[in-house]
Amino acid sequence: MSCTIIVGGFFGDEGKGKVVAHIAYQDKPVIISRGGVGPNAGHTVQVGTREYGVRMVPSGFVYEDAKLCIGSGVLVDPRILKQEVEMLGVKGRIFVDKRCGIITQEHIDRDKGDEHLSKTIGSTGSGCGPANSDRVMRLSPQAKDVPELAEYMLDVPKAINDELKQGNRVLLEGTQGFGISLYYGTYPFVTSKDTSASQIAADNGVGPTNIDDVIVVFKAYPTRVGEGPFSTEMATEKSDSMGIQEFGTVTHRKRRVGGWDGEMAQYSAMINGCTQAAITGIDRIDKSCFGVTEYGKLTKKAKDFLKIAEDDIGSPITLISTGPEITQIIDLRDVKE
Repeated sequence: MSCTIIVGGFFGDEGKGKVVAHIAYQDKPVIISRGGVGPNAGHTVQVGTREYGVRMVPSGFVYEDAKLCIGSGVLVDPRILKQEVEMLGVKGRIFVDKRCGIITQEHIDRDKGDEHLSKTIGSTGSGCGPANSDRVMRLSPQAKDVPELAEYMLDVPKAINDELKQGNRVLLEGTQGFGISLYYGTYPFVTSKDTSASQIAADNGVGPTNIDDVIVVFKAYPTRVGEGPFSTEMATEKSDSMGIQEFGTVTHRKRRVGGWDGEMAQYSAMINGCTQAAITGIDRIDKSCFGVTEYGKLTKKAKDFLKIAEDDIGSPITLISTGPEITQIIDLRDVKE
């Protein structure tokens, strides 16, 4: 049995999509299932020169032998799901738990029209906050109530646990990051539910005793989209001069950039139950590390940074991303067939 959870350790945008895609190719899971909030989070996966931005379909879709699932804790916007299924060509591989909450146009209108959410908090306007509010109040429709989703229906927790009982591998991917968790993030500048590994397990109906590994993804230079505290934030002029300019996958807003936050990394690793860590953007610590695929070829500057980061996290760094493409990664994990 092998069930691995992959979550973000900072404010989201850590490069989880790439890490999930890489692990999917390497570990060959039979199911890749999404937890998290819903389509308010976007993941970017670059394969060769082609870049994909996904909001509903799991980032591991690039591994074609895996069944793709959306866990019962996730909100689904049927229109976005349909667009992505067609764009990615994953029809017949993608399944939605019948208990997923549904985002309606009314939820989107409320989200965009609420000045507190849209301006003060910096909501993405995707309808997730109002939809989760209605879900708590027992007013939200479920996936089983939407005729156009009938072909995707599946009892996702049962499917996952059946595979685990047979000794097969499953990947559970989280969305967003620890810093915007409803419970542990920079409240009130947070998303509408928890984003920690425990929540991702619950979203997919997997009990804690069935989780083998939790990989927390950290960015060498953390970024944040929207409002809220960011203790290591640097001036835009400085990040621009370093060549770090990024934009949100969903909102296209410019991301704020900060330096490594060891205190936050340590706390995030603790709450998430981190067993292994991934570091992305090491090529921004030292540009000469771009595209390197062997640890021994990293520079001293990069290795010194990784030693500091590993001490802060308190778990081994086993995945080191050296560029955006899925092959630009150093994998130090001991993966047994």
